[in-house]
Amino acid sequence: MEQNRGKVPLERALSKIGAASRTQTREWARAGRIKVNGRVVMDPMFPVVPETDKFTVDGKPIIRDVWQAVMLHKPGDVVTTKSDEKGRRTVYDLLPPELKNLHPVGRLDMASTGLLILTNDTRLSAYLTDPVNSILRTYVVTVTGLVTEAELAKAAGGIMDDGELLKPAALTLRKASTKESHLIVELTEGKNREIRRLFAALGHEVTRLKRISFGVLKLGDLEPGKFRPLTREELPYK
Repeated sequence: MEQNRGKVPLERALSKIGAASRTQTREWARAGRIKVNGRVVMDPMFPVVPETDKFTVDGKPIIRDVWQAVMLHKPGDVVTTKSDEKGRRTVYDLLPPELKNLHPVGRLDMASTGLLILTNDTRLSAYLTDPVNSILRTYVVTVTGLVTEAELAKAAGGIMDDGELLKPAALTLRKASTKESHLIVELTEGKNREIRRLFAALGHEVTRLKRISFGVLKLGDLEPGKFRPLTREELPYK
């Protein structure tokens, strides 16, 4: 098992590095046109390491995309998709053309704001989102009504919703009144709309949801709608 760590099928690898579609890769492989590290590979499912293996087609080297990752402060009026059938702005409208090939690491729904990582490194995104690695994400949350200590204890123990256990890594109540409550919520995996579903189960609507950290990365003073490049040294996975 150790030998296969980090490996993906050839057809997926060439798709992810922007060299060819999976269909094109299958055609090339079956025609004997692809070499991996100098060896002809005719199986499109052959396991490879996209970041380090050398690929050629008809003897010509395949040039992979340069490693890229950015941290974006997602505002609340954009969606985390490449395109939107309703014509809404997407996070890609905030990026220059040379970064349009990046994919988001997890998602933030339209109403949510804060730290969003985008990269062309599929191994990095897989590492950051795999629950096994318990990468901590921190959110500032405002909900309607008074959140009680009993409700906090119930949430901390986990709540079943639609067949999923919603259980934050940590909950901190910062301020509470009959009108609204302010909390810090920490998660180690990104279930769909987990925080909103968690508080809905307790009878509270989330009115503000902002991610302020993802692993070692902090949003800091990055302005909404702005982004900055990330370096490999800033990330927990190299």
